[in-house]
Amino acid sequence: MNRVIYFKSRPKGMPDESNFEMVKEQIPEIQDGEVLIKTLYISVDPYMRGRMSDAKSYAEPYKVGEPFKGGIVGKVIESKNDKFQAEQYVEGILNWAEYSVSNGSGIRRIKPEWGPITTSLHVLGMPGLTAYFGLLYIGQPKEGETVVVSGASGAVGTVVGQIAKLKGCRVVGIAGGDDKCAFLTNELGFDAAINYKTVENLRKALKEACPNGVDVYFDNVGGAVSDAVMSRINFQSRTAICGQISQYNLEKPELAPRVAGQLLKTSSLMKGFIVSDYAEHNKEALIQLSQWVREGKIKYRESVVEGFENTVDAFLGLFRGDNIGKQLVKVAEE
Repeated sequence: MNRVIYFKSRPKGMPDESNFEMVKEQIPEIQDGEVLIKTLYISVDPYMRGRMSDAKSYAEPYKVGEPFKGGIVGKVIESKNDKFQAEQYVEGILNWAEYSVSNGSGIRRIKPEWGPITTSLHVLGMPGLTAYFGLLYIGQPKEGETVVVSGASGAVGTVVGQIAKLKGCRVVGIAGGDDKCAFLTNELGFDAAINYKTVENLRKALKEACPNGVDVYFDNVGGAVSDAVMSRINFQSRTAICGQISQYNLEKPELAPRVAGQLLKTSSLMKGFIVSDYAEHNKEALIQLSQWVREGKIKYRESVVEGFENTVDAFLGLFRGDNIGKQLVKVAEE
């Protein structure tokens, strides 16, 4: 049998278990041109919350009554597609299921020599590419500048900060926990880290951590955290808007300071982006990222939940702040 998780209903505010349903089905049979993939790992990501809404966005909303989808690493069990062979590892956007069928579109073979297969779901996959393009193409950090990263202990933020250090920058991370802040400074080499949940005055803490102001801000969070960072931006600063996780579960938009005047006074750039904007440069980025990983210049941590039946809870844990690094679900042994 094949367990499949379906999208049952659209959430209002914070999603919960009732928005999903797990169903047992027969393992599907493949037709000509298709491959059968056994799921090994599932990636859960904050962007999925946006697709649970039917509001217009950069990605098509999930359809109620259909299987939920996300990043999957799996092994080809059976193939009737000339481009894939049994026993090959692949990665792509597939159903939250123990077994999935693909016609080959949207999946790619993984190169195990670049790193462990799970890294294709984070540092050598979508999150790593997001960090690479957002920081280097929009942030354009220069040696000696100060880079601030919100959501710094997540899959994207950890890579952003380490690339910024490789470029000779002072790097300050903002995260929600003392253990997360210790990870950033002690293991990843960030110059400073701020626990936004316990600090009494975030703006004062930023002033102390960024005595020369902020030249590049990589924004994964939005909300009050970003309001505080924007008060410290320098002349011709650059802000890359990658995510707004503090806002995803709000039923009404949050009233907040308007930043247009600050951008005007400092002649600064603020640009939103998604990783597919730079898809033509994926090969270049993956080659460079894999080199940094092999050389030990970029480190990573995985938070792994065991068991397909725990996939939904692992996803909801993103909004509780459970994870450090990349949150994965291990479905089966390699």
